[in-house]
Amino acid sequence: MAGRVRPITLVGTPVLHQACRPVEEFDAALAELADDMFASMYAAEGVGLAANQIGVDLRIFVYDCPDEDDERHKGTVVNPVLELPGLADRRLDDSEEGCLSVPGPHARVARPDRAAVHGFDVKGAPITVEGTGLLARCLQHETDHLEGKVYIDRLSARARKKVLKEMEELRAAADAE
Repeated sequence: MAGRVRPITLVGTPVLHQACRPVEEFDAALAELADDMFASMYAAEGVGLAANQIGVDLRIFVYDCPDEDDERHKGTVVNPVLELPGLADRRLDDSEEGCLSVPGPHARVARPDRAAVHGFDVKGAPITVEGTGLLARCLQHETDHLEGKVYIDRLSARARKKVLKEMEELRAAADAE
């Protein structure tokens, strides 16, 4: 597979907590970045990865995950704009969510069960990706990353503290081995 695996940026690193810059050039460097992002996502066993999760301050994410019908979807979205159902049509799914940048723990996060993103592919062609189920969650989660938000930012202070404590305990245990 093309691309090189890059280290995953962990929560607390500044690039994860600020909005990313728009992509302005659709060139070979962008295609190479997307390849590296896929390689890094697969190595970490994730279903989505935003550029800032490998330390790159650009509005691009990759995904490879199933929808509610278990149909697999794979792609790259550059400069995404998220579209959610209107409040009258919105149904929330409060499934567990995790993040490669918050390794280990998961927590329930209520998100709309359908979502779409409008953006561009790596060559600059306009695209729209519509998702249900896990794909809808992934599109929202990765777009959040590009806005400088991590899923734990959507939790109560108590729940966020619990997740971070669990993550630190898991890291300490792994370091002790």
